[in-house]
Amino acid sequence: MAYTAKVGPSILSSDLSQLGRECERMMECGADYLHLDVMDGHFVPNITFGHPMVECLRRCIGPDPFFDMHMMVSRPEQWVKPMAAAGANQYTFHLEATTNPGNLIKEIRESGMKVGLAIKPGTTVEELAPWAGQIDMALVMTVEPGFGGQKFMEDMMPKVSWLRSQFPSLDIEVDGGVGPDSIHRCAEAGANMIVSGSAVVSSDDPRSVIALLKNAVIEAIQKRSLDR
Repeated sequence: MAYTAKVGPSILSSDLSQLGRECERMMECGADYLHLDVMDGHFVPNITFGHPMVECLRRCIGPDPFFDMHMMVSRPEQWVKPMAAAGANQYTFHLEATTNPGNLIKEIRESGMKVGLAIKPGTTVEELAPWAGQIDMALVMTVEPGFGGQKFMEDMMPKVSWLRSQFPSLDIEVDGGVGPDSIHRCAEAGANMIVSGSAVVSSDDPRSVIALLKNAVIEAIQKRSLDR
Protein backbone atom coordinates (compact mmCIF):
# COMPACT_ATOMS: atom_id res chain seq x y z
CA MET A 1 0.00 0.00 0.00
CA ALA A 2 1.59 3.22 -1.19
CA TYR A 3 -0.72 5.71 0.47
CA THR A 4 -0.07 7.50 3.78
CA ALA A 5 -2.14 9.49 6.29
CA LYS A 6 -2.29 13.22 5.57
CA VAL A 7 -4.32 16.04 7.11
CA GLY A 8 -5.02 19.25 5.19
CA PRO A 9 -6.74 22.10 7.00
CA SER A 10 -9.26 23.99 4.88
CA ILE A 11 -7.98 27.54 5.10
CA LEU A 12 -11.33 29.05 4.12
CA SER A 13 -12.34 28.45 7.75
CA SER A 14 -9.55 30.70 9.02
CA ASP A 15 -9.32 34.46 9.58
CA LEU A 16 -9.12 35.61 5.95
CA SER A 17 -7.57 38.94 6.95
CA GLN A 18 -4.57 36.98 8.30
CA LEU A 19 -4.41 34.25 5.68
CA GLY A 20 -0.64 34.01 5.29
CA ARG A 21 -0.12 33.81 9.03
CA GLU A 22 -2.97 31.31 9.39
CA CYS A 23 -1.40 29.04 6.77
CA GLU A 24 1.93 29.20 8.61
CA ARG A 25 0.17 28.45 11.89
CA MET A 26 -1.50 25.35 10.41
CA MET A 27 1.82 24.05 9.06
CA GLU A 28 3.47 24.68 12.44
CA CYS A 29 0.66 22.67 14.08
CA GLY A 30 1.48 19.61 11.98
CA ALA A 31 -0.63 19.98 8.82
CA ASP A 32 0.64 17.87 5.92
CA TYR A 33 -0.84 20.14 3.25
CA LEU A 34 -3.22 23.07 2.81
CA HIS A 35 -6.62 22.72 1.16
CA LEU A 36 -7.66 25.85 -0.75
CA ASP A 37 -11.30 26.18 -1.83
CA VAL A 38 -11.81 28.11 -5.06
CA MET A 39 -15.48 28.95 -5.78
CA ASP A 40 -16.70 30.93 -8.76
CA GLY A 41 -20.32 31.77 -7.92
CA HIS A 42 -21.47 29.54 -10.82
CA PHE A 43 -20.59 25.92 -10.08
CA VAL A 44 -21.41 26.71 -6.44
CA PRO A 45 -23.31 29.76 -5.17
CA ASN A 46 -20.43 31.16 -3.13
CA ILE A 47 -17.39 33.19 -4.29
CA THR A 48 -13.99 32.86 -2.59
CA PHE A 49 -10.65 33.69 -4.23
CA GLY A 50 -8.56 32.99 -7.32
CA HIS A 51 -4.98 32.59 -8.51
CA PRO A 52 -3.79 36.11 -7.50
CA MET A 53 -4.34 35.19 -3.86
CA VAL A 54 -2.65 31.82 -4.32
CA GLU A 55 0.37 33.61 -5.80
CA CYS A 56 0.51 35.99 -2.80
CA LEU A 57 0.22 33.09 -0.34
CA ARG A 58 3.00 31.20 -2.09
CA ARG A 59 5.27 34.24 -1.87
CA CYS A 60 4.32 34.75 1.78
CA ILE A 61 4.83 31.21 3.10
CA GLY A 62 7.52 29.89 0.78
CA PRO A 63 7.90 26.91 -1.55
CA ASP A 64 7.36 24.03 0.88
CA PRO A 65 3.65 23.84 1.84
CA PHE A 66 1.65 21.65 -0.57
CA PHE A 67 -1.32 23.55 -2.03
CA ASP A 68 -4.27 21.29 -2.87
CA MET A 69 -6.59 23.46 -4.97
CA HIS A 70 -10.24 22.39 -4.75
CA MET A 71 -11.62 23.99 -7.91
CA MET A 72 -15.37 24.41 -7.45
CA VAL A 73 -15.66 26.22 -10.77
CA SER A 74 -17.75 25.85 -13.93
CA ARG A 75 -14.84 25.94 -16.36
CA PRO A 76 -11.89 24.21 -14.69
CA GLU A 77 -9.94 24.21 -17.99
CA GLN A 78 -9.69 28.00 -17.80
CA TRP A 79 -7.64 28.13 -14.60
CA VAL A 80 -5.07 25.35 -15.03
CA LYS A 81 -2.21 27.50 -16.32
CA PRO A 82 -2.87 30.49 -13.99
CA MET A 83 -2.97 28.20 -10.94
CA ALA A 84 0.21 26.38 -11.97
CA ALA A 85 1.97 29.73 -12.45
CA ALA A 86 0.68 30.90 -9.04
CA GLY A 87 2.33 27.96 -7.28
CA ALA A 88 -0.44 25.37 -6.90
CA ASN A 89 0.74 21.78 -6.41
CA GLN A 90 -2.44 19.82 -7.04
CA TYR A 91 -5.43 20.78 -9.16
CA THR A 92 -8.60 19.05 -7.99
CA PHE A 93 -11.48 19.59 -10.41
CA HIS A 94 -15.07 18.39 -10.30
CA LEU A 95 -16.13 15.61 -12.64
CA GLU A 96 -19.51 17.37 -12.97
CA ALA A 97 -17.86 20.55 -14.34
CA THR A 98 -16.25 19.18 -17.50
CA THR A 99 -17.27 17.25 -20.60
CA ASN A 100 -13.71 16.09 -21.29
CA PRO A 101 -12.00 14.84 -18.10
CA GLY A 102 -9.27 13.03 -20.03
CA ASN A 103 -8.10 16.15 -21.79
CA LEU A 104 -8.19 18.17 -18.58
CA ILE A 105 -6.16 15.54 -16.72
CA LYS A 106 -3.54 15.75 -19.49
CA GLU A 107 -3.44 19.57 -19.31
CA ILE A 108 -2.97 19.53 -15.53
CA ARG A 109 -0.14 17.00 -15.77
CA GLU A 110 1.58 18.99 -18.53
CA SER A 111 1.44 22.10 -16.35
CA GLY A 112 3.43 20.29 -13.65
CA MET A 113 0.67 19.77 -11.09
CA LYS A 114 -0.78 16.63 -9.56
CA VAL A 115 -4.34 15.71 -10.53
CA GLY A 116 -7.28 15.44 -8.18
CA LEU A 117 -10.80 14.49 -9.28
CA ALA A 118 -13.77 15.35 -7.07
CA ILE A 119 -17.36 14.14 -7.01
CA LYS A 120 -20.39 15.73 -5.36
CA PRO A 121 -22.67 13.65 -3.10
CA GLY A 122 -25.14 13.11 -5.97
CA THR A 123 -22.50 11.69 -8.35
CA THR A 124 -21.86 7.95 -8.27
CA VAL A 125 -18.39 6.62 -7.68
CA GLU A 126 -18.74 4.46 -10.78
CA GLU A 127 -18.69 7.67 -12.85
CA LEU A 128 -15.27 8.50 -11.41
CA ALA A 129 -13.90 4.97 -11.82
CA PRO A 130 -12.83 5.19 -15.51
CA TRP A 131 -10.43 8.01 -14.60
CA ALA A 132 -9.05 6.57 -11.36
CA GLY A 133 -5.98 5.09 -13.05
CA GLN A 134 -5.00 8.50 -14.47
CA ILE A 135 -5.34 10.66 -11.35
CA ASP A 136 -3.30 11.12 -8.17
CA MET A 137 -6.25 11.62 -5.84
CA ALA A 138 -10.00 11.09 -5.71
CA LEU A 139 -12.04 13.49 -3.57
CA VAL A 140 -15.33 12.21 -2.20
CA MET A 141 -17.37 15.19 -0.98
CA THR A 142 -19.10 14.47 2.34
CA VAL A 143 -21.24 17.63 2.10
CA GLU A 144 -22.70 19.56 -0.82
CA PRO A 145 -19.83 21.78 -2.03
CA GLY A 146 -20.04 25.53 -1.62
CA PHE A 147 -20.63 26.17 2.07
CA GLY A 148 -18.79 25.42 5.30
CA GLY A 149 -20.34 24.18 8.53
CA GLN A 150 -22.57 21.45 7.01
CA LYS A 151 -23.25 18.13 8.66
CA PHE A 152 -21.05 15.16 7.65
CA MET A 153 -22.86 12.78 5.26
CA GLU A 154 -22.06 9.30 6.50
CA ASP A 155 -23.86 7.75 3.54
CA MET A 156 -20.91 8.77 1.33
CA MET A 157 -18.64 6.24 3.06
CA PRO A 158 -19.58 3.32 0.75
CA LYS A 159 -18.08 5.37 -2.12
CA VAL A 160 -14.79 5.61 -0.21
CA SER A 161 -14.85 1.88 0.64
CA TRP A 162 -15.52 0.95 -2.98
CA LEU A 163 -12.69 3.15 -4.27
CA ARG A 164 -10.27 1.73 -1.70
CA SER A 165 -11.19 -1.85 -2.64
CA GLN A 166 -10.87 -1.20 -6.39
CA PHE A 167 -7.82 1.11 -6.31
CA PRO A 168 -5.75 0.09 -3.28
CA SER A 169 -2.92 2.61 -3.74
CA LEU A 170 -5.01 5.66 -4.72
CA ASP A 171 -5.00 8.74 -2.49
CA ILE A 172 -8.62 9.19 -1.36
CA GLU A 173 -9.65 12.50 0.18
CA VAL A 174 -12.79 13.35 2.16
CA ASP A 175 -14.00 16.91 2.57
CA GLY A 176 -16.99 18.29 4.47
CA GLY A 177 -17.97 18.09 8.12
CA VAL A 178 -14.91 15.98 8.95
CA GLY A 179 -13.60 16.26 12.50
CA PRO A 180 -13.00 14.17 15.64
CA ASP A 181 -16.62 12.92 15.62
CA SER A 182 -16.54 11.56 12.05
CA ILE A 183 -12.87 10.71 11.44
CA HIS A 184 -13.12 7.05 12.45
CA ARG A 185 -15.83 6.36 9.87
CA CYS A 186 -13.69 8.04 7.18
CA ALA A 187 -10.54 6.19 8.20
CA GLU A 188 -12.25 2.79 8.40
CA ALA A 189 -13.79 3.31 4.96
CA GLY A 190 -10.29 3.88 3.53
CA ALA A 191 -9.82 7.65 3.25
CA ASN A 192 -6.21 8.74 3.80
CA MET A 193 -6.31 12.46 2.96
CA ILE A 194 -8.43 14.33 5.46
CA VAL A 195 -9.69 17.85 4.84
CA SER A 196 -10.92 19.52 8.01
CA GLY A 197 -12.09 23.10 8.32
CA SER A 198 -13.48 24.58 11.50
CA ALA A 199 -12.76 21.44 13.59
CA VAL A 200 -9.05 22.19 13.15
CA VAL A 201 -8.80 25.88 12.34
CA SER A 202 -11.23 27.13 15.00
CA SER A 203 -9.94 24.78 17.69
CA ASP A 204 -8.15 26.10 20.78
CA ASP A 205 -5.54 23.39 20.14
CA PRO A 206 -5.23 22.69 16.39
CA ARG A 207 -2.08 20.60 16.93
CA SER A 208 -4.00 18.06 19.04
CA VAL A 209 -6.90 17.87 16.58
CA ILE A 210 -4.56 17.34 13.60
CA ALA A 211 -2.73 14.60 15.55
CA LEU A 212 -6.01 12.91 16.49
CA LEU A 213 -7.23 12.91 12.86
CA LYS A 214 -3.92 11.64 11.55
CA ASN A 215 -3.57 8.90 14.17
CA ALA A 216 -7.05 7.57 13.38
CA VAL A 217 -6.03 7.18 9.72
CA ILE A 218 -2.64 5.64 10.58
CA GLU A 219 -4.36 3.04 12.80
CA ALA A 220 -6.89 2.20 10.07
CA ILE A 221 -4.10 1.80 7.48
CA GLN A 222 -2.18 -0.50 9.83
CA LYS A 223 -5.29 -2.56 10.53
CA ARG A 224 -6.02 -2.86 6.80
CA SER A 225 -2.50 -4.09 6.07
CA LEU A 226 -2.78 -6.71 8.87
CA ASP A 227 -6.15 -7.91 7.60
CA ARG A 228 -4.86 -8.56 4.09
